[in-house]
Amino acid sequence: MKVIVRVDNNIDDDNVIILCKENNDFIKSIKDYANNLNVIKIPFYKRDQEYYIDLNEIIFFETDINNISAHTINDVYNIKYKLYELEQILPNNFIRVSKSSIVNVNNIYSIKRNITSSSIIEFNNTYKKIYVSRFYYKNLKERLGKKNEKI
Repeated sequence: MKVIVRVDNNIDDDNVIILCKENNDFIKSIKDYANNLNVIKIPFYKRDQEYYIDLNEIIFFETDINNISAHTINDVYNIKYKLYELEQILPNNFIRVSKSSIVNVNNIYSIKRNITSSSIIEFNNTYKKIYVSRFYYKNLKERLGKKNEKI
């Protein structure tokens, strides 16, 4: 495989183009990796202060009746996005696991499988847990499987 970089001062935005014989799993993993490099700045709110946190620190987003919350290992912040809006702008390491939550697959420690109801996701270095519904469980397992493939 060759890596070629061309500089063009006439373009408005940087692009990554992959030329390949076939679109296989290796190419897909390169694409996913490149997509995850996008730096997205989302404002997070706590009391009367606005924060800009690295998205890798977020373990999950959840909604309740009035708010969307972003959870880190030790904190909870509010955000002004809806979950469906977050799904569109978040990098590929975030995935919907229920109608009310999105998780960062990079921070998942374990999943306690429950065949008759929702399964429980536990995260690295925190007591926080969240449920994955049976409807979203298969997509989560597939995403976790892709995460473990070599790039």
